[in-house]
Amino acid sequence: MDLVTSLPAFVIAVVLISASPGPAMALIVRRAALRGYRAAVPTVLGLELGIYLWALAAAAGFAALVAASQVAFVALKVIGAVVLIVLGIRSWRQAWIEGRRDEAATGPGGSTELMSASRPGGWRSFGEGVMVQLANPKAAVFMIAFYPQFVPPDRNLFTTTAVLALAQVAIETGLYLSLAAGVGRATSWFTRTKVRRRLEIVSGSVLVALGLRVATTQR
Repeated sequence: MDLVTSLPAFVIAVVLISASPGPAMALIVRRAALRGYRAAVPTVLGLELGIYLWALAAAAGFAALVAASQVAFVALKVIGAVVLIVLGIRSWRQAWIEGRRDEAATGPGGSTELMSASRPGGWRSFGEGVMVQLANPKAAVFMIAFYPQFVPPDRNLFTTTAVLALAQVAIETGLYLSLAAGVGRATSWFTRTKVRRRLEIVSGSVLVALGLRVATTQR
């Protein structure tokens, strides 16, 4: 298959993959809803760096090694599950702290807006995004299966994959930033005390559930 003629199929596949619910989307929605668009940007960039590194690892053969090695796959699976579950527990803990703080300040039924004092910095959000992607064993398996379909036999595998991965990063970054911008418009509503607490509980539950799913992932 010629690289140019395969690009439309590649773009469609990337858009469909990006739109699939998963840890990346859960992190972006949570960050944009509670902190606004600007706070979600480092998360998006971290996630995209992680996916690009996996693409390069697949082209270099490292991802195939992870997928083939039972020990490496299980280790990565455990790390990925722990990362997601810890992030989920943090959300639950934040909801509990803010619930106690709200009861002390306004009493039950308070509706004041509340922004947590413990705001994660940009670098921390960036690091979380990178970690969530790199600790995902499914990313290794996916990259091995995905990119070779679009690399012509007469093209260098590593170079072509690196270029295609840049295109994927550009597409996903645009889509995820658009999502963050849309969610961020409602930040003032999401940061109302009751809504915020419920969102923390829901997002924490989603992240824990995703972590448990990763933990039970089979190749």
